[in-house]
Amino acid sequence: MKPSRRDFITTTAAAVAAMGISPKLFAASKEELAALYDRALVIDTLAFARKWDEEEYKAVEQSGYTGIITSLNRSSLKVALDELLEWHRRVDEEPERFLLALTADDFLAAKQSGRMAVMLNFQNSSMLEGDVDNIDVLYEMGMRCFQLTYNSRNLVGDGSTERTNAGLSDFGLAVVERMNGLGIIVDVSHSGKQTTLDAIHFSRKPIAFTHTMCESLRPGHPRAKEDAALKALADKGGVAGIAALGYFLGKKPGVETTIETYADHIDHAVKVMGIDHVGLATDFPVRGIASWATRENWYEPRLKSFKPVYDVQWPSWIPELDSPDRFRNLLPILDQRGYSTGDMEKLLGQNWFRLFQETIG
Repeated sequence: MKPSRRDFITTTAAAVAAMGISPKLFAASKEELAALYDRALVIDTLAFARKWDEEEYKAVEQSGYTGIITSLNRSSLKVALDELLEWHRRVDEEPERFLLALTADDFLAAKQSGRMAVMLNFQNSSMLEGDVDNIDVLYEMGMRCFQLTYNSRNLVGDGSTERTNAGLSDFGLAVVERMNGLGIIVDVSHSGKQTTLDAIHFSRKPIAFTHTMCESLRPGHPRAKEDAALKALADKGGVAGIAALGYFLGKKPGVETTIETYADHIDHAVKVMGIDHVGLATDFPVRGIASWATRENWYEPRLKSFKPVYDVQWPSWIPELDSPDRFRNLLPILDQRGYSTGDMEKLLGQNWFRLFQETIG
């Protein structure tokens, strides 16, 4: 027997409610979604620029971003300090464009003034050079987030592509403790499985996966997080940012892997973690990749620097997410899948803002 409209609505609402989101019955108009986006905090928790030039500035304006967590060179302490100084100079020279994010409220100030807040971050702890006191130095210079490990092992713990799975070292525990005490976000996006679980367990404050994806939908990829890690993160109040890099999400970006696949990863994370613990990220420049990348300057170097298990593909991007309008493009899909206005605002930035309040203060 063909189900009635009432049965369909009841079944759909139950399925949406099971994911932890508020059910809705009517699609929003383009105008309503545009207004939602314009008023929302929009935070991309791993974005940067190939070069901060006029083209990138235009992309920032088009994106409507309230703020980003950016990625700085961490090859040594001196290089890291130079990178922080460079951002201080950039903000001094472009005060109408940028605001350094030293507290959570700086994201509100950026939204109110039409600027973009920038949280200074390193994707590894190698710049500490084995000295936990260097965290204090970097904090004073404006750093508010860093990853415990990148893909390989360091003094803190094992990375996501390391052969072993040893977890945090004693030095790593001291690093996490100092980060908690100062008010620095602990990020384990590139960390190994046990390092990830150790960080969640031992941190006194919620931590972040700033840019990751769901292992259930991308089996075997070292950058993806398993459901157990996603749930453990949520149970401790953390947030996971779903990265928009095409080959992270699936095979053949732009063909088999589309913006709908991105929404699938968001759906899965929400189902496992709850709507209050999922956010958005890219892991590439605000302007995107396609406008400047070639096989020679993007794809081939990554084949050399990443292990085969990384499954780097070319082209690497999803067209609808490669544009600065990426998160605007996402809203109609989320709306069609039953996310309420409040749910979408949480995904766009409110969940990150809550985490920032609880971590950097």
